[in-house]
Amino acid sequence: MHAKVQDGAADPFDFATRVTPENGRWIGHVSDDYRAFVGPFGGVTAATMLRALLDHPERAGDPLAFTVNFCAPIGTGPFDLDLRLIKANRSSQHWSVELTQGNDDVLAFATAVFALRRSTWSHQPAGLPDTPSYEQTPVFGSAGAAPWIRQFEFRFVESTPKFGGAPHDAPASAHTKVWIGNRVPRKIDAVSLAAIADAFFARIFHVRGEIVPFGTMSMTTYFHADAADLAAEDSTAVLGVADAKIFHKSYADQTGELWSAGGRLLASTHQIAYFKV
Repeated sequence: MHAKVQDGAADPFDFATRVTPENGRWIGHVSDDYRAFVGPFGGVTAATMLRALLDHPERAGDPLAFTVNFCAPIGTGPFDLDLRLIKANRSSQHWSVELTQGNDDVLAFATAVFALRRSTWSHQPAGLPDTPSYEQTPVFGSAGAAPWIRQFEFRFVESTPKFGGAPHDAPASAHTKVWIGNRVPRKIDAVSLAAIADAFFARIFHVRGEIVPFGTMSMTTYFHADAADLAAEDSTAVLGVADAKIFHKSYADQTGELWSAGGRLLASTHQIAYFKV
């Protein structure tokens, strides 16, 4: 699972999430490598917004909670990010980010909490799910898939999707275990966790056995490891565990956990998504 990390200038993920400050705003760019059904993959949009916050000179601490609301599709080309520090104290900061494009309509907005973590008592009741290792799990074929899917490497341990045939006769399980890493190996950090948190295939695809119109409306990611913890893990992939509780009147929930191979819970995520059936 450990591999040489590519130079950030050449790495497709770092290129897609690059930001530059300009006239009090930050500028991001839509990458064709991360196209989804309509507009860019939401995970890379979230990762770009988080990168802008991490690069802001007033930012202090590591991300603790990050919520992104997707309001409308983002078009091609550059977009603006308006960052605002809402409240800060000695140990935490609260930020907001608005993403606009063209006529300044808000296409996505986020809130983030950063915290200075102290070395103190630790306890993790949850344990790493029983699963074959990354190296023992075959790579999922993504030929013909949406561009963003081809930028990740998926190794399904449980509930490998099979699309293209007839839908399931009865709803299947929404539970999935899958190793996920960037196609070009890249050390896991907070920015990549923000993207991978949205990289699970829609639960409804697994449940129905078919691809239907779908889109994330709101996603929150909680980070359980800081930059030092992630550097110590020195990993380029995580084990993702995803599930859903309900599909009702065009909306469904989705939960996810991101684990290191060493057994540390790195992040957990919750989202609400639209579907059309």
